This record gives sequence, C-alpha cells and structure tokens, in this order.
Amino acid sequence: MDYAKIAQDILKNLGGKDNVKELSHCMTRLRFKLNNSSKANKDIISKIEGVISVVEGMGQFQVVIGNKVTKVYDEMIKLVPESGVSNSDSAAAEKQSIGNTLLSALSGIFVPIVPAIAGSGMVKGILAIWVLYYTNMYGIDVKQYQSYIILNALSDAVFYFLPIFLGFSAAKVFKTSQVLSMIIAATLCYPAFTALMTGKEAVDFLGLPVTKAPYTSSVIPIIIAVWVLSYVERFFEKYIPEVLKIIMVPTCVLLVMLPATILLFGPIGIYLGNVINFTYKSIYTFSPILCGAFIGGLWCVLVIFGAHKALVPIGINDVAQTGRQNLLAFAGAANFSQAGSALGVFFKTKNKQLKTISMSASITALFGVTEPAIYGANLRLKKPMVCAVICGAIGGGIMGLGGAYGNAFANQGILTIPVYASAGMIPFLSYLGGCAIAFFGSAILTYIVGFEDIENKDEEEVKSSNLIQNLSSSEDLEITSPLKGNIIPLTDVNDNVFSSKVIGNGVALIPTDGIIKAPADCKVVSLFPTLHAIGLRLNNGAELLIHIGINTVELKGKHFESYVQQGDYVKKGSKLIYFDIDKIKAAGYDITTPVIVSNTGDFADVSPCESKYVSDEDIIISLAK
Repeated sequence: MDYAKIAQDILKNLGGKDNVKELSHCMTRLRFKLNNSSKANKDIISKIEGVISVVEGMGQFQVVIGNKVTKVYDEMIKLVPESGVSNSDSAAAEKQSIGNTLLSALSGIFVPIVPAIAGSGMVKGILAIWVLYYTNMYGIDVKQYQSYIILNALSDAVFYFLPIFLGFSAAKVFKTSQVLSMIIAATLCYPAFTALMTGKEAVDFLGLPVTKAPYTSSVIPIIIAVWVLSYVERFFEKYIPEVLKIIMVPTCVLLVMLPATILLFGPIGIYLGNVINFTYKSIYTFSPILCGAFIGGLWCVLVIFGAHKALVPIGINDVAQTGRQNLLAFAGAANFSQAGSALGVFFKTKNKQLKTISMSASITALFGVTEPAIYGANLRLKKPMVCAVICGAIGGGIMGLGGAYGNAFANQGILTIPVYASAGMIPFLSYLGGCAIAFFGSAILTYIVGFEDIENKDEEEVKSSNLIQNLSSSEDLEITSPLKGNIIPLTDVNDNVFSSKVIGNGVALIPTDGIIKAPADCKVVSLFPTLHAIGLRLNNGAELLIHIGINTVELKGKHFESYVQQGDYVKKGSKLIYFDIDKIKAAGYDITTPVIVSNTGDFADVSPCESKYVSDEDIIISLAK
C-alpha cells in the first residue's frame, strides 16, 4: 500500500493544503478541521485505497483509515507542515457549538493517553490471572513477591501520576506551557503534599483554609487548572517586559496557579468528579441491567458522533479512585456486537470487496477497534448496525445483571478479557456470556435479517452497458444541469469551436456557483490536467463535455480544484470540480461554460433548454434515441 499516494489523494480531494486548518489523528481516523468544507468531496475520498469511510461531525472532517492511520498521518504531515496545519481563516472557519467544543477538547486530552492506560490495564489483567492461578492452585500469595510488586507498580503508575499525563495533554489542547502544566500536576502528586492533604490535621495556606482532597489519580482538577493556566500565562506574557519574560513569566505563573488550584480549582474539580461519579453510580444502582443495556447498545452509536469521549473520563476516574470500572465492560458488549454483525455481513454478502472488508473489520473489532466494522460494513448497510445495537444491549444487560467489572481501564476486546477475571466467578461469567451473546447473536441476526447488498463494480458496469444498448429508440432522455447559472444559446459563446457546434450540440451557462456536479450516474472518461474541462459518459449513453470558461487552459490549473480522477465512477450530485469564479474573472477570462453532448450524432435529437436560469437539478438538454 502506497501511503504517500493515499495522503496525496486525500489532501487533493480535501481542497488542497490551504484548505486544511488543523490536522490530527486518533487510533483509526485522520481528523481535519477545514477552512471551507464545501471543497471536500466525501464520495471520492471514501473510494481512495485504504480509506474505509468518511464522517463529518464535531466540526471535523474525519477520514477513517483503520490501524494504518499513523502511517498515512506521517505522510500527510509532510504535505501539510505545522505552518499549514495552524493556518486559520476566521472568515471561513466553522463555528462549533459549546457541546462540540467540549467534546473536541476531551478527545484531545484523553486520546493521547488512552494507549498508555490500555497497556497498563493489560499488565494489571495479566497480574490478576497470575494471582488467581497461584492462589487457587497452590495457596500462594504472589502479591508479596518482589517481581509482582515491580510489575504492579508498572500497572499502577499511569493512574497514580494521572494528573501529570493529563497536564501534558491538556496543555497541548489549551495551547499553554506543557512543562509548567506538568509542574503543577507533579506538585499535586508530591509525596509530602499528598501526605498533608490526606492527614488528620487541618491544612491552611497563608492563613486561608485549604479543602483537603487526594489529588493523585484525579482527573478533573488538573484539566480545569491547565485551562485557567492558559489565560494566566498569556496575561503575564503580555505585560512582563521581553527582557524579563524567560524568568518572570514561569515564576509568576507558578506562584499564582498553585495557590489558585489548591484553594479553588482543585476542590471544584474534585466535587465535579464526585457528582459525575455519583450520577453514573445512581443510574447503575437503580438498574444495573438497564445501565448495561444502554451502554452496550448505544456505545458504538456514540462513537459515530464522537460523543463517547464524554463518558471515557468516568471509566478512567472510577479506576483511579476505586480500582474498578464497569463502564468499559458494558462497552465491550458493543464492540463484540459490531464484530459479530460484520461477520454476519461476511457470510451474507456476495460482493467480493465487501467480503474482504467485513471479515477484516470483524477481526479488528474483536481486538477493540470498531471503526472499520462500523463504517466499512454495519452502518454502511444500516440493518447490520441495528442488529448490533440490539444484541449489544442484550449483552450489556446480562453483564449488568451479573455485576461484571474490570480492575483496570482497558480497550474492549479479546486481549483484555483478563482485566475482568478478578471480579469473581459469577461477574466474570456474566462478562463472557454477554460478549458471546453480543458476538454470536449479532452475527446470526444479521444473517437472518439480511440487508440490501452492494453489487460488484463489474456487474454495475455490465448493467450500465446493457441499459445503454437496450434503450428504446423512441425513449426521451433528459440531462440535468451540472452547475447553477444562467443559460445562453451555444451559438452566443465567444468561441467558434463551441458556437459552430462542430464538436456537438448543447447549451452554455454563465455560472453563479463554482461547483461542477455530476448531472447523473456516470464515469469520468477524461479530465484535463489543467482541470478546466471534464468529459463524462452518462449511464443513459450521452457523452458530455463540460468546459469551464473560455481559454482558461492558459491558467494551467490555477483557481481550479478537482474532486475526482479520470476513470472514476460517480453518483449523481457528486462534486467534480471546484473553480473560483471571482479569481478567474479577475484574471481576465470569460467564465461562460459550454455543456456539450459530444456524441450528438448518436441521438435522433438534441434539444437545448430555453430556460434563463437553472439550478443543478433543472433539465438543460433533452435527448431522443
């Protein structure tokens, strides 16, 4: 797989590097913030080799790659360096709601540390099996072994020093000093400070009472503190003279932020975290079955919108504070159900490409990465997604009934099953049973319910060919406009080649919108390197030439962007070419756009429309066989 070419093709169909405002990635997706989302062509990007699907949400344009995302990202970052990534155009920037902004921030803070937390969770799960085995088989307490103590420290360190890791990632999100953020977090974890905050005596700072709370393993206090720090640091950067900044800015920031954190922001964060935990536990206490069913059924639906990130801190905070969590146990049912539905698609579909995608996606989902299954098969086909939600809810409900929980925060898949072994026999069996029902149930249900299958591309081409050959000679055919604009007769075009109709009959438009769209399902049979003209073969047999402007070949592609490549098959309404009307006119070129049936001789009649203004849904040419 050529990752460099994949990156180039994606960037081209996003509208070029100047259209990229921000670039990041998670475990499976490239995440873009675009200056102008209308320049991006989802249809073409989704067909690029290696791309599973394209999703728009949370103010982001997300390209789902799968487990090869980092390799594509490495190539993409070469094409869009930091200066390009940080490029912002306030006029074109998209406004996000408060909810989307919050979810984006949470995603940026937690996604970088999730792999470390998952790895630590795996170590903890392995240790749990070690303890159970030796305790049950030999009656030996391995927790006293030095080897166990060392490995246990490895598994616990990320949670004990969680504020430091969160301080680092939060500083990147809030664009403030990472080192200063980590110093504040490290102070909250400092042994003497921790002993002070957990001791029996009252604590004060310069005579002011301090709310006692343990900050090791905490989540929210440091996030709030770093957010405030970003404003405090900018304040001192603005007012402290340049010659003193290197020393005085960090000094002033630390002297202000630490007292503010322990006196105000820290307690607020602790109380807020307690409220969130209390709310979740109240729901769980009210009905473990309903709580499990809700998470098991809808977790992957939340993944689609990125909203699951709002729940991740609950699981992390539970493990940090209590050493256990059930949130991800229920989410495990959702993951196994997605894997099962993808497997059901594999057995049901007759599409060779979909078989390959669904089997690969099923295996990937079993290891905890569900996006390929969601976007590559289940959501794409709709009914398998419904089956996954139903069976995931049943599996999660069974886990809730049995009291399943894990002793670590770990990605949900077959490798992390040991994390749930230490809960005891009944909770562990309920976890295994929930996963089994979610997986096998969704696979069987998907196979039984079925779905509207995707035909193989070669079959589509044969159907298209047959359609053209079997058209009745008396059948009337119509072509809709590929763009919005005012119609003028082809004879009025200021170019003899077009006005004389020597290359075919048709119409000309003076465009009011710079987007060329496919007027029908068609194949791109020619695309000029300068992007000023494109040739299409429609499924009704018409061959269409769309020529943007007069003599615009001289621009050598400047002010044009292509969303397709020669040889592509596209659906009606797909974006084909973007062109900047104002800049082309400013360069002195006539933007009149002829739309010509180049195989006019194959039809008994080619009748141009006599309307004055058309949208991209209006008929501009009528044909007769």
